[in-house]
Amino acid sequence: MPRITPKRLAAACALLLALSLSIVPGALAKGFSANLRVVGAGGRVLAEKSVATATTSVKTSATATCFGEGTGGSGKSVSIKAGTGLGLLAAASKTTATLRPLSISDHFDFGLALCGVGHSIARGSSSWYLKINHKALQVGGDAATIRPGDEVLWALATTSAPSFEYPEELVLVAPHTAKAGVGFGVRAFSYDGKGRRKPAAGVKVSGASAPTGSDGRTTVTLNRPGLLRATESGEIPAARVAVCVGGKCPGGGR
Repeated sequence: MPRITPKRLAAACALLLALSLSIVPGALAKGFSANLRVVGAGGRVLAEKSVATATTSVKTSATATCFGEGTGGSGKSVSIKAGTGLGLLAAASKTTATLRPLSISDHFDFGLALCGVGHSIARGSSSWYLKINHKALQVGGDAATIRPGDEVLWALATTSAPSFEYPEELVLVAPHTAKAGVGFGVRAFSYDGKGRRKPAAGVKVSGASAPTGSDGRTTVTLNRPGLLRATESGEIPAARVAVCVGGKCPGGGR
Protein backbone atom coordinates (compact mmCIF):
# COMPACT_ATOMS: atom_id res chain seq x y z
CA MET A 1 0.00 0.00 0.00
CA PRO A 2 1.40 3.43 -0.87
CA ARG A 3 2.75 5.67 1.86
CA ILE A 4 0.34 8.32 3.14
CA THR A 5 1.82 11.53 4.49
CA PRO A 6 0.71 12.87 7.91
CA LYS A 7 -1.11 15.72 6.18
CA ARG A 8 -3.10 13.37 3.97
CA LEU A 9 -3.75 11.02 6.90
CA ALA A 10 -5.22 13.93 8.89
CA ALA A 11 -7.39 14.85 5.93
CA ALA A 12 -8.42 11.21 5.54
CA CYS A 13 -9.53 10.97 9.17
CA ALA A 14 -11.75 14.02 8.79
CA LEU A 15 -12.94 13.60 5.23
CA LEU A 16 -12.99 9.92 4.26
CA LEU A 17 -16.49 8.70 3.93
CA ALA A 18 -16.46 5.79 6.34
CA LEU A 19 -19.06 3.06 5.91
CA SER A 20 -21.24 3.06 8.99
CA LEU A 21 -22.47 -0.27 10.32
CA SER A 22 -24.95 1.26 12.73
CA ILE A 23 -28.67 1.20 12.09
CA VAL A 24 -30.21 4.59 11.35
CA PRO A 25 -32.76 5.53 14.04
CA GLY A 26 -36.40 4.99 13.06
CA ALA A 27 -37.19 8.68 12.63
CA LEU A 28 -34.34 9.12 10.17
CA ALA A 29 -34.99 5.86 8.33
CA LYS A 30 -38.39 7.17 7.19
CA GLY A 31 -36.72 9.81 5.03
CA PHE A 32 -36.66 13.59 5.25
CA SER A 33 -35.16 16.63 3.54
CA ALA A 34 -32.05 18.64 4.38
CA ASN A 35 -30.35 21.58 2.70
CA LEU A 36 -27.33 20.76 0.57
CA ARG A 37 -24.74 23.20 -0.73
CA VAL A 38 -21.79 22.06 -2.82
CA VAL A 39 -18.97 24.47 -3.71
CA GLY A 40 -16.48 23.20 -6.26
CA ALA A 41 -13.24 24.40 -7.83
CA GLY A 42 -12.81 28.18 -8.02
CA GLY A 43 -15.71 28.74 -5.62
CA ARG A 44 -18.25 27.61 -8.22
CA VAL A 45 -21.62 26.67 -6.74
CA LEU A 46 -22.49 23.17 -7.97
CA ALA A 47 -25.69 22.77 -5.95
CA GLU A 48 -27.75 24.77 -3.50
CA LYS A 49 -31.05 23.07 -2.81
CA SER A 50 -33.24 21.07 -0.48
CA VAL A 51 -32.68 17.34 -1.02
CA ALA A 52 -34.71 14.33 0.07
CA THR A 53 -32.59 11.67 1.74
CA ALA A 54 -32.40 8.22 0.18
CA THR A 55 -30.14 5.18 0.26
CA THR A 56 -28.13 5.44 -2.97
CA SER A 57 -25.87 3.15 -4.98
CA VAL A 58 -22.72 4.73 -6.44
CA LYS A 59 -20.04 3.08 -8.57
CA THR A 60 -16.49 3.55 -7.29
CA SER A 61 -13.78 4.79 -9.64
CA ALA A 62 -10.26 3.59 -10.39
CA THR A 63 -9.27 7.20 -11.10
CA ALA A 64 -10.18 8.36 -7.58
CA THR A 65 -6.53 8.61 -6.52
CA CYS A 66 -6.45 11.94 -4.68
CA PHE A 67 -5.03 10.25 -1.58
CA GLY A 68 -2.02 8.88 -3.43
CA GLU A 69 -0.96 6.67 -6.30
CA GLY A 70 -2.62 3.26 -6.22
CA THR A 71 -5.53 4.36 -4.01
CA GLY A 72 -8.20 4.30 -6.71
CA GLY A 73 -11.47 2.43 -6.39
CA SER A 74 -12.28 -1.12 -7.44
CA GLY A 75 -15.02 -0.14 -9.87
CA LYS A 76 -17.64 -1.92 -7.78
CA SER A 77 -20.88 -0.27 -6.71
CA VAL A 78 -21.37 0.62 -3.06
CA SER A 79 -24.56 1.44 -1.18
CA ILE A 80 -24.50 4.73 0.74
CA LYS A 81 -27.02 5.08 3.52
CA ALA A 82 -29.58 7.86 3.77
CA GLY A 83 -29.50 10.27 6.71
CA THR A 84 -25.79 11.05 6.39
CA GLY A 85 -23.70 13.80 4.83
CA LEU A 86 -22.48 11.53 2.05
CA GLY A 87 -25.91 10.02 1.59
CA LEU A 88 -27.38 13.45 0.91
CA LEU A 89 -24.68 14.24 -1.67
CA ALA A 90 -25.14 10.88 -3.38
CA ALA A 91 -28.92 11.26 -3.50
CA ALA A 92 -28.62 14.75 -4.99
CA SER A 93 -26.18 13.53 -7.65
CA LYS A 94 -28.91 11.38 -9.18
CA THR A 95 -30.94 14.43 -10.21
CA THR A 96 -28.30 17.19 -10.41
CA ALA A 97 -26.02 17.01 -13.46
CA THR A 98 -23.34 19.31 -11.99
CA LEU A 99 -22.70 16.77 -9.23
CA ARG A 100 -21.99 13.89 -11.60
CA PRO A 101 -19.96 11.81 -11.58
CA LEU A 102 -19.02 11.31 -7.96
CA SER A 103 -15.41 10.08 -7.90
CA ILE A 104 -15.17 7.71 -4.94
CA SER A 105 -12.59 5.12 -3.88
CA ASP A 106 -13.20 2.01 -1.80
CA HIS A 107 -9.47 1.33 -1.49
CA PHE A 108 -9.25 1.95 2.26
CA ASP A 109 -10.36 -0.60 4.84
CA PHE A 110 -11.90 2.08 7.05
CA GLY A 111 -14.24 3.56 4.45
CA LEU A 112 -14.83 5.44 1.24
CA ALA A 113 -12.81 8.40 -0.02
CA LEU A 114 -14.35 11.25 -2.00
CA CYS A 115 -12.04 12.70 -4.65
CA GLY A 116 -14.34 14.40 -7.12
CA VAL A 117 -17.77 15.93 -7.63
CA GLY A 118 -18.54 16.59 -11.28
CA HIS A 119 -15.55 18.38 -12.82
CA SER A 120 -14.19 19.49 -9.42
CA ILE A 121 -11.40 17.08 -8.46
CA ALA A 122 -9.23 17.16 -5.33
CA ARG A 123 -5.56 17.61 -6.24
CA GLY A 124 -2.42 18.53 -4.31
CA SER A 125 -3.34 20.17 -1.00
CA SER A 126 -7.06 20.43 -1.84
CA SER A 127 -9.67 18.01 -0.50
CA TRP A 128 -13.41 17.83 0.09
CA TYR A 129 -14.45 19.52 3.33
CA LEU A 130 -17.72 18.60 5.08
CA LYS A 131 -19.59 20.88 7.50
CA ILE A 132 -23.00 20.39 9.06
CA ASN A 133 -24.71 23.45 10.50
CA HIS A 134 -21.41 25.34 10.07
CA LYS A 135 -19.34 22.83 12.07
CA ALA A 136 -16.60 20.65 10.58
CA LEU A 137 -16.84 16.91 11.10
CA GLN A 138 -14.22 14.66 12.69
CA VAL A 139 -15.83 11.56 11.17
CA GLY A 140 -16.36 10.43 7.61
CA GLY A 141 -19.34 11.60 5.58
CA ASP A 142 -21.24 8.31 5.89
CA ALA A 143 -20.82 8.37 9.67
CA ALA A 144 -21.97 12.01 9.89
CA THR A 145 -25.64 11.84 10.85
CA ILE A 146 -27.91 14.59 9.55
CA ARG A 147 -31.41 15.57 10.61
CA PRO A 148 -34.37 17.30 8.98
CA GLY A 149 -33.55 20.86 7.91
CA ASP A 150 -29.80 20.60 8.55
CA GLU A 151 -27.42 22.76 6.51
CA VAL A 152 -24.93 20.44 4.82
CA LEU A 153 -21.90 21.94 3.07
CA TRP A 154 -19.40 20.12 0.88
CA ALA A 155 -16.60 22.39 -0.35
CA LEU A 156 -13.46 21.68 -2.35
CA ALA A 157 -10.96 23.59 -0.26
CA THR A 158 -7.21 23.96 0.21
CA THR A 159 -5.40 23.79 3.53
CA SER A 160 -2.26 25.80 4.21
CA ALA A 161 0.80 25.24 6.40
CA PRO A 162 1.62 25.20 9.24
CA SER A 163 -1.83 24.58 10.74
CA PHE A 164 -3.39 22.94 7.67
CA GLU A 165 -6.70 24.53 8.58
CA TYR A 166 -9.47 24.90 6.03
CA PRO A 167 -10.83 28.28 4.88
CA GLU A 168 -13.69 29.83 6.82
CA GLU A 169 -17.27 29.64 5.60
CA LEU A 170 -19.06 32.90 4.81
CA VAL A 171 -22.72 33.56 5.63
CA LEU A 172 -24.70 36.58 4.44
CA VAL A 173 -27.66 38.05 6.33
CA ALA A 174 -30.00 40.29 4.31
CA PRO A 175 -33.66 41.37 4.38
CA HIS A 176 -36.16 39.38 2.34
CA THR A 177 -37.61 42.49 0.67
CA ALA A 178 -36.31 45.89 -0.44
CA LYS A 179 -37.47 48.99 -2.33
CA ALA A 180 -36.11 49.64 -5.80
CA GLY A 181 -33.22 52.13 -5.74
CA VAL A 182 -33.19 52.41 -1.95
CA GLY A 183 -30.12 51.15 -0.10
CA PHE A 184 -30.48 48.54 2.62
CA GLY A 185 -28.06 47.02 5.08
CA VAL A 186 -26.60 43.51 4.92
CA ARG A 187 -24.09 41.78 7.14
CA ALA A 188 -21.50 39.08 6.50
CA PHE A 189 -20.20 36.60 9.05
CA SER A 190 -17.58 33.87 8.90
CA TYR A 191 -17.62 30.50 10.63
CA ASP A 192 -14.47 28.58 11.51
CA GLY A 193 -14.26 24.79 11.69
CA LYS A 194 -15.66 24.73 15.23
CA GLY A 195 -18.72 26.71 14.21
CA ARG A 196 -17.61 29.93 15.91
CA ARG A 197 -19.07 33.00 14.23
CA LYS A 198 -17.58 36.47 13.83
CA PRO A 199 -18.21 39.52 11.59
CA ALA A 200 -16.38 39.19 8.28
CA ALA A 201 -14.56 42.27 6.93
CA GLY A 202 -13.56 42.82 3.31
CA VAL A 203 -16.36 40.69 1.87
CA LYS A 204 -17.67 41.66 -1.55
CA VAL A 205 -21.46 41.58 -1.85
CA SER A 206 -23.25 41.87 -5.18
CA GLY A 207 -24.94 45.27 -5.47
CA ALA A 208 -22.98 46.74 -2.56
CA SER A 209 -21.32 50.15 -2.69
CA ALA A 210 -18.20 48.85 -0.91
CA PRO A 211 -16.86 45.69 0.77
CA THR A 212 -17.98 44.97 4.32
CA GLY A 213 -16.36 46.89 7.16
CA SER A 214 -14.86 45.53 10.37
CA ASP A 215 -18.40 44.92 11.68
CA GLY A 216 -19.29 42.87 8.59
CA ARG A 217 -21.78 45.47 7.36
CA THR A 218 -22.27 47.15 4.00
CA THR A 219 -25.10 48.72 1.99
CA VAL A 220 -26.72 47.17 -1.07
CA THR A 221 -28.95 48.88 -3.65
CA LEU A 222 -31.10 46.90 -6.07
CA ASN A 223 -33.35 48.04 -8.90
CA ARG A 224 -34.78 44.58 -9.50
CA PRO A 225 -35.09 41.27 -7.62
CA GLY A 226 -31.79 39.52 -7.16
CA LEU A 227 -29.75 36.75 -5.57
CA LEU A 228 -27.06 38.34 -3.43
CA ARG A 229 -23.62 36.73 -3.47
CA ALA A 230 -20.93 37.27 -0.84
CA THR A 231 -17.32 36.33 -1.56
CA GLU A 232 -13.86 36.90 -0.16
CA SER A 233 -10.61 35.62 -1.62
CA GLY A 234 -9.52 32.38 0.02
CA GLU A 235 -12.80 31.78 1.89
CA ILE A 236 -15.80 29.57 1.12
CA PRO A 237 -18.48 31.80 -0.49
CA ALA A 238 -21.79 32.34 1.28
CA ALA A 239 -25.03 30.77 0.18
CA ARG A 240 -26.94 33.06 -2.16
CA VAL A 241 -29.68 35.15 -0.53
CA ALA A 242 -32.85 36.03 -2.44
CA VAL A 243 -34.13 39.61 -2.09
CA CYS A 244 -37.53 40.58 -3.49
CA VAL A 245 -38.07 44.06 -4.96
CA GLY A 246 -41.39 45.69 -5.82
CA GLY A 247 -43.36 42.59 -4.87
CA LYS A 248 -41.37 40.41 -7.28
CA CYS A 249 -38.80 37.83 -6.29
CA PRO A 250 -35.91 36.15 -8.11
CA GLY A 251 -37.20 33.44 -10.42
CA GLY A 252 -40.60 35.09 -10.75
CA GLY A 253 -41.80 34.13 -7.26
CA ARG A 254 -43.65 36.41 -4.84
